[in-house]
Amino acid sequence: MHKLSLIIPVYNEAKTLPIIWEALQKVAWPIPVEYILIDDGSIDESRRIMESLKSENARILFQGKNQGKTAAILRAMEHSTGTIIVVQDADLEYDPGDIVAVIRPIIEEQADVVFGSRFKQSGSQVHRTWHRLANRLLTFVSNLCSDIYLTDLEGCYKAFRADLIKNVIVTSGGFGFDPEVTAKIAKLRVRIHEVYISYFPRRYIEGKKITWKDGVAALWYIVRHNLFTPPESCFKPTLPERYLR
Repeated sequence: MHKLSLIIPVYNEAKTLPIIWEALQKVAWPIPVEYILIDDGSIDESRRIMESLKSENARILFQGKNQGKTAAILRAMEHSTGTIIVVQDADLEYDPGDIVAVIRPIIEEQADVVFGSRFKQSGSQVHRTWHRLANRLLTFVSNLCSDIYLTDLEGCYKAFRADLIKNVIVTSGGFGFDPEVTAKIAKLRVRIHEVYISYFPRRYIEGKKITWKDGVAALWYIVRHNLFTPPESCFKPTLPERYLR
């Protein structure tokens, strides 16, 4: 029986956190779910709001200081007990209802990893030109280096089997989780699916945090972990043998 661990990193999301939390409660989850909210050193009212959230299946964690999204995800994973792990941002750029489609290939034993793609099929949402082009560039370089053809490297929703993702050694900081993990799982024998997810981009004035510097860092992570990081440095000894090539 599968169980979903939904990790929610929070950093100064006081305005959107109650809305996304309410949306999550309305999702018809096909399997049991646990919510792991982790505050990454917010300086607004995020912590107070998190403490007020009531749910028997929610765990609240706090970072002593801001350490970046990747550090928050890794700490939350240490506390997770599910067989499937997904990250949910605390903003309003993604629809939590899409997570059901993202985890379904794993539930049905068809995949080990599922990428949510904002670009896999045509939709009505218009994307911002420079963010779209930057994402396409990063995805293109990742595809060349990893030999995995994706349409969206940086989409928020990615579902992993817990026994896989917990055994990937992640060393990047900031927003480096996606490019590093993608590079490393490409070295394994895993079944990867990609499904469409909707996207409602925020503007910087609304609190969007990713900048061009994060894009440059992501490019470096792609090249470094695909081409210069040997497989023996990518995984813990406890990685199940079925994932090894």
